[in-house]
Amino acid sequence: MTAVLFALLACALVYSLLSIVAAWRYLSVRPPVLRVPEGISILKPLSGLDLELESNLRTFFEQEYPNFELLFALRSANDPAAGVVERLQQEYAQVPSRLLVTGEPQYSNAKVYSLELMLEAATYDLVVMSDSDTRVGPDMLQTLAAEFQDPLVGIATCPYRAVPGAGFWSRLEAAGLNANFMAGILVARMIEGMRFAVGPTIAARKTVLQSIGGFSRLKDYLAEDFVMGKFAARAGYGVMLSSYVIEHHIGSSDLAHNAAHRLRWARSTRRSRPLGYFGELFTMPVPLALLLCMVHRSWWPVLLLTLAVRTLAAGVVAGRVLRARLDWALLPLEDLAELCSWIAGFFGNTVVWRGHRYRLRPDGRFELITNAEPANTEFATN
Repeated sequence: MTAVLFALLACALVYSLLSIVAAWRYLSVRPPVLRVPEGISILKPLSGLDLELESNLRTFFEQEYPNFELLFALRSANDPAAGVVERLQQEYAQVPSRLLVTGEPQYSNAKVYSLELMLEAATYDLVVMSDSDTRVGPDMLQTLAAEFQDPLVGIATCPYRAVPGAGFWSRLEAAGLNANFMAGILVARMIEGMRFAVGPTIAARKTVLQSIGGFSRLKDYLAEDFVMGKFAARAGYGVMLSSYVIEHHIGSSDLAHNAAHRLRWARSTRRSRPLGYFGELFTMPVPLALLLCMVHRSWWPVLLLTLAVRTLAAGVVAGRVLRARLDWALLPLEDLAELCSWIAGFFGNTVVWRGHRYRLRPDGRFELITNAEPANTEFATN
C-alpha cells in the first residue's frame, strides 16, 4: 500500500511540475499581428435568463472589429432571453445581428441543433461559437482573426477564467476550473498537441466543420466540443489553444446542483477520453499525500512538500495564464471534491441536463430517457 501510494504521489508531483513547464511554454508564444481582417460570424445559443445575460451579450456587441455579425438561437420566441436580445439589437443597431427561433430540437444535444441552424445562416467562413455565460473584451475577434491567418489552423479553443458567484460551491468549482482544468489542457498540449477542443468559446472554419460531417455528426455527443476537435485533428486540420482568455461566469449553485454538474462532467469525460480520465488521478496530489500520511503519520513533511508544489503550480496556471484570483484555502478542498467526483464517474451511465435525463453510451454519445426534475440552466459543454 505504501509503495503504491508513494508511486502515485510521485507521479502527481511530476505532473504538477509539468503543468508549470507547460504554462510557461504557452506564455512564450506571442500572438500574431492582424494583417487583413476577415468577416466573422458569432453564434450564440441561448436558453433562458442566465445570470447577468445582458452584460455578457453586450461584450460581443462591443467588439472593436470592422466586419462581424451576431446570430442568436432560441427554442421559442417566448423565451425571456428574446427580450434581452431585442433590446441589445436596438441599442447596437449598427451591428448586424439576427435572432433565430429553432423550435424543438431534433437532436439529443439541443445546443448542437441550434449551432447547426446558425451555421447554415452564417455569412462568413470563420465562426465563433460561444455560450451565453461567457464575457469577453473588445479585442477578442481581432486576436482570433490574427491566429486564423495561419492556413493550417482549423479550430481554436479559447482558455477561460472561471468567475464564480457568491456561493461557496461556486467558488470551490471556480478554484478547480482555474487551477486544475486548465493545467490538464496545457499539459496535454505540450505532450501530444491539441487533438481536442474544449470550453465555452470555440472558433472554427465553417469549411472545416462541414468537412468533418458538420454538426449532424456531433448531434448525439454530450461533449460535442471535445469530439469536434478530435474529429478535426484526425482529418488533418490544425487545432490550437488560442492566446485569448475569456471569462466564464458559472454563477451560484447549491450542493445538489454542483454535485450533479460534477458527476455529469466526470461521466462524460470518462467516455470521451478513457485513458485521460484514469490519468486525472495525478491531478489530485493533496488527497494522495493525505492518504500516505494516514498510513505513515511520520511522513507529514511529504504533505507540506505537496502543498508547496501544488500551490506553485496553481499560481502559475491560474495566476499567470488565466490571470485569475485564487482562493488558496479552497484548493485542498477542491482536490478532495474532485477525487470524490472522479471515483463517482466510474459508476453509472446517466446524467441530468436541462431538466431531462439521458443515458450515456460507451463512446460518449447520449440518448434521452425521460423527463427529470429541472436542472440548472447551463449548457453542458464539458
